Order: sequence, then C-alpha cells, then structure tokens
Amino acid sequence: MMLFGLEWAYPLMFLLLPLALLPWFNNNLDKTVAWTALVPHDPLSRTISLTLKILSSVVIIALLLAVASPAIPERTVERFGEGAEIVLLLDRSRSMDDAFAVTTQAANYSVAGDNSKRRVARTYLTEFVKKRPDDRFGFVFFSTNSINLLPLTYSKEAILNTIEANSLGKGLSDTNLADALMNSALMFEDQPYRGSRIVLLVSDGGQLMTDEAMELITQRYKEMNLSIYWIYLKARQGMTLEPSENDNILYTDLPERKVHEFFKSIGIPYRAFEAGSLEEFADAMDEIDEQQYQTLIVEELVPHEPKADWFLWLALLAMLPLAGSHLYSYWGVRKAHE
Repeated sequence: MMLFGLEWAYPLMFLLLPLALLPWFNNNLDKTVAWTALVPHDPLSRTISLTLKILSSVVIIALLLAVASPAIPERTVERFGEGAEIVLLLDRSRSMDDAFAVTTQAANYSVAGDNSKRRVARTYLTEFVKKRPDDRFGFVFFSTNSINLLPLTYSKEAILNTIEANSLGKGLSDTNLADALMNSALMFEDQPYRGSRIVLLVSDGGQLMTDEAMELITQRYKEMNLSIYWIYLKARQGMTLEPSENDNILYTDLPERKVHEFFKSIGIPYRAFEAGSLEEFADAMDEIDEQQYQTLIVEELVPHEPKADWFLWLALLAMLPLAGSHLYSYWGVRKAHE
C-alpha cells in the first residue's frame, strides 16, 4: 500500500490509530471545593498537562506507524555524471583463441592459454569497466552469428560477470561483423539520448560486407549518433590497417583494411587502435578512458529503503519529556512525604 510517498507492509495497523486518544480519557482528578476562589489560576500547569497528553498520543501513533513497516520503494532517479554509454562488441571467432602479441609466425597458430587474444581482451575490458563508475554498458559477441548477451545496464556486477563468462569455451570459425554491428546499434533503439554513445569493437579481423549491409549500418549509426572505436588485435606484426610504402602485396585486399576504410567513410566519429603488444592494448584502453568523459544523464536504481527508524526515533524523542515528568512527579511525592 502506498501512502504519503511511502510503501506500508502492514497497513492494517492504521486501524489501531484511534488508540492515540487514550491519553485524553484519564480518570477524573477534579476536586470539589467549597469556595472556587481558593483554587488558583494556573495556566502553566494546564499547558504542561496538554503537552504531555499530546506527546503521549505522538508516542502511540509513532510506534503503530513503525510496526506498519514503512519504506521508500525501489525507484530510478536521474543524476548528471561523466562518462558514456558503451556497447562492448567482442569477436568470438576461432582466431581469438590464438596467442596474442607473438614474435614468430608459427606461434600465431599455437594453442594459447591465458595469453590468448580473448583472455587478454577480458583482462583489459574488466579493468576498463571498473574505472568508469557512471557508464552504462551493453555486451554483444559475434562469430557465425551475433548475440546480445547483456542490454545496456548500469550494473557493474552484471557486465563484469558477462565479460568473465565470455572468456570461457572455444570460438567458432566464421565472423559475421555486419550482423554484430547492427545488433550493437539496436541496443540504443527506443532509448532516450543521454550522452556519448560508443560501440567498442575488439577484434583481430574483418569481414567483406555487402553494399546493402554497409548502407544500412551507415544509416543506423548516423541516426543514433553512434561512435566506433576499434581495438584491432594484430594477427601479423607487420600488417597495418593503413597502407604504407613498404606494404606486403598480400595485405592489400585484406577484409580488415576494407572494414577500416568503410568505418572512415560512414561520416561518424571513428578511431582505430592497432594493438600488437600488451602495452599497445593497455595504451588504447587508457586513451579511450581519457577521451570519453562527457556529461551524461545517469539513471541510478535506488534500492528499497526501510523507514521505520524515523518513527522509532520520533517515539523516543517524545518519550523523553514524558519520562522526565514522571521522574519529577516521583521526586515531588517523595519530598512531600519526608
């Protein structure tokens, strides 16, 4: 039951509130005197008596309301923070199980443990999330298909557990980046615009996309004011996303470069970080962390708050002068009998 902005667990206690009138029905202490002129006019005593009755009623009411178990219900409040709304888009293809930051070509195809690209990504994404208290995160992973594992949420525990769970198991062979990009954008559909919106792609490869898919992605990302950050985990140490004078001819038509060129042509904020070592990965995450601190309207879930203590304190404060008056009366009676 909601009343006065509070939720009451036991509203039937309100039926006992008339008990607060009991202090006003005391025994008749009036005395019959032969001559009323003998009774002095004492407004102070009348005031004290009235005050003590009121305080007694307050004690009864406060205790009954405390027993009714009032509380402020769970609610969502808005406040201003600094950060962004970020969808973590993580590659779960089989190549992400390979070792990261290797020095020889043969090591690219070795079975990796804690040094796999996916587990390294887990470590740095976990630290990134922990450093950003006001951000709202979503999580999408992709291989043959993309799956929205976690919608946008302020719950750090939820996103950290999702990142941890994503590092388990083995990846699949295919990479469906176009579907993953669209699913990431859908995270923001029908969402009020609160501030900076980012899709953070962590992947070691690309995919050739159809003209129709690229057109749809371009339209959707512009409409929703999205930015793209790509942490590209290098599969080959000498390969770069940008062409260079000493380019290997084998790198010319790689899907990664075509995806990079596509992102640059969309007409939205885009930045690529090429990580070929743990240091470069860490630097990329730090730079993103430093850049994305814009004013953000944050929705914060405030949990259920019991408020019975309010009324217990009120009852205690009201009882103090009542107890004082009884002690004073006891002292007066003892003095009169001495």
